Amino acid sequence: MQLAAASREALSEGGALAAQLDAFTPRPAQLRLAEAIADALQQRDVLLAEAGTGTGKTFAYLVPALLSGLKTIVSTGTRALQDQLYHRDLPRVRAALGVGLRSALLKGRANYLCRYRLDQARGEPRFHSPEQAAQFQRIVAWSGRTRYGDIAELDGLADDSPLLPMVTSTVDNCLGSDCPFWSDCFVVQARQRAQEADLVVVNHHLLLADLALKQEGFGEILPGAQAFVIDEAHQLPELAANFFGEGFGMRPWQELARDCLGECRSVAGAQAALQQPAATLELALRELRAAMEQLPPRGTQWRALALPAVADGFDALSAALMQLRDALAGVREASPGLDACHARAREGASRLARWLDEGQGTGNGEQGVEETEWLLSTDASFPVPGSPFPEVLWYELTPRGFRCQRTPLDVSGPLREHRQRSQAAWVFTSATLTVDGGFGHLAARLGLDDPDTLVQPSPFDWQRQALCYLPQNLPDPASRGFGAALIATLRPVLEASQGRAFLLFASHRALREAAEALRGGPWPLFVQGEAPRASLLQRFRESGNGVLLGSASFREGVDVAGDALSVVVIDKLPFAAPDDPVYEARLDAIRRAGGNPFRDEQLPQAVIALKQGVGRLIRSESDRGVLVLCDPRLLSRGYGRVFLDSLPPFRRTRELADVREFFHAPLPAGEG
Repeated sequence: MQLAAASREALSEGGALAAQLDAFTPRPAQLRLAEAIADALQQRDVLLAEAGTGTGKTFAYLVPALLSGLKTIVSTGTRALQDQLYHRDLPRVRAALGVGLRSALLKGRANYLCRYRLDQARGEPRFHSPEQAAQFQRIVAWSGRTRYGDIAELDGLADDSPLLPMVTSTVDNCLGSDCPFWSDCFVVQARQRAQEADLVVVNHHLLLADLALKQEGFGEILPGAQAFVIDEAHQLPELAANFFGEGFGMRPWQELARDCLGECRSVAGAQAALQQPAATLELALRELRAAMEQLPPRGTQWRALALPAVADGFDALSAALMQLRDALAGVREASPGLDACHARAREGASRLARWLDEGQGTGNGEQGVEETEWLLSTDASFPVPGSPFPEVLWYELTPRGFRCQRTPLDVSGPLREHRQRSQAAWVFTSATLTVDGGFGHLAARLGLDDPDTLVQPSPFDWQRQALCYLPQNLPDPASRGFGAALIATLRPVLEASQGRAFLLFASHRALREAAEALRGGPWPLFVQGEAPRASLLQRFRESGNGVLLGSASFREGVDVAGDALSVVVIDKLPFAAPDDPVYEARLDAIRRAGGNPFRDEQLPQAVIALKQGVGRLIRSESDRGVLVLCDPRLLSRGYGRVFLDSLPPFRRTRELADVREFFHAPLPAGEG
């Protein structure tokens, strides 16, 4: 194939990238991956490709994508990876190839400054501290000089800053073409650049929001493309479930009440009509959240409504939303802002009604005894007529709010439908797609019936660069003494490595207990939750002998090459929490459909999660490190073999002496 040959030539020794990029080294695995991607692009095919750490998959898909001339969407797992790809990797590859293709970076609207909401916020005394007021003035000053309005340009503004909803828009509160700032809208400008570009870099959230909108018939955010490259593709099924469902939350409705009053400033008589309904809505939200304090942090709709105070709270909230909706109906024509608030209140009342009313049965009046008993026994989910896979209605509490969601448990259908309708090439890639060498689990969840597949293992010399330590005499992870035994096991490992370790825990409780046990030791501790993630990682890199402690959410995105990270510890096999309502419902649906929940879902998901954690250890050809797997079930249970066989080819040991020797034995001269 011509594209495959051109891609190989560009990535080979003496090729364009080797000639133009410092420190670029041709890699056989990268060449094979690039050729497979090129073939998929040229034939408008579907490829599922696992590329182990160090393969160089980013260049392997950018080169054929740029050389193909196809309109290409590249989707990454996070906004941070999106920025890295667009601002660092893409310019280097494009310059090396000498292609003049246009590229664009496109994020969700919440990532762009909204001039209208900024203007509204200037008259609002909402600031809770002098620091917050100063931050707002920084945003105002930046708004006058920014070209793209990307909030990521604002250093030091936390992702959860209460200022962000005040200066960015959502689908619900955007005024669209009625906005007085429409001609200068950063979101509109970003979408126009994306429409005109040859290659657009997005993130999975934006990609899935677009697919969900298309499914509902509202049009599309992203331009139509001839090729899609989905990096970190293992994340897609879980994220897709949220986007093909429906939800609502406390904070957006608090913002609705405040926006109503903000819009009143320019409309005579509106405040008299809206002040009381807006106050009633805010009070209903606060009282409902207080009633929900008696609930577990996450649970099903059925469980929440079984508590009378919570059921009454939802009824009061429903009445408050409808009262505000009706009050807005009388003033909505006075301004575009009030009209938008009316639409938000109407949609909010509808979503709440659907969440409260659904789940009382399938609606066909023919639910059998067996099905009814299953529903009552699981307290989890509600079947969709004609499908063995139900939806689950659930809630989640946050420190100052709540969110309610309706989540489908099988998204393979809508994903398959969109992919087939696009008639585009689709490449799904990640370092962690296979389980025991097979793609079956992820292929099924993505709706891929018969994709081309490729596995390119990591090119690192695992036998020389790494050691897997399986400690002896640790108790079962469920036993009371496991935490203390774990710390006793880890101390000599940390002494041998002189810190320089990343400790991953299955729960926040275990994380906190380990942090307390290790405080006061010779190694500086960097604990998830005690500082922003980026700050923790930066300080850990610079410490030289630090110990970084994180939970499951830290499994991905920790990229620390070199001596600063020489040990990765995983306390338990990362099986998903059994009390998660969505996960619980999915397991029940699999069982009900005749499958085996452990074999078909729990085990493969845990294997992929473990591979993500292990992937933090060796990040370059010169890295050396020890992986410590502390769960004795790896050797005592039959399924342990599936985990171990899915990992890179480590040398394994059960002896602490081998760990000490590993750290005291330097690499042979000329290696690394």
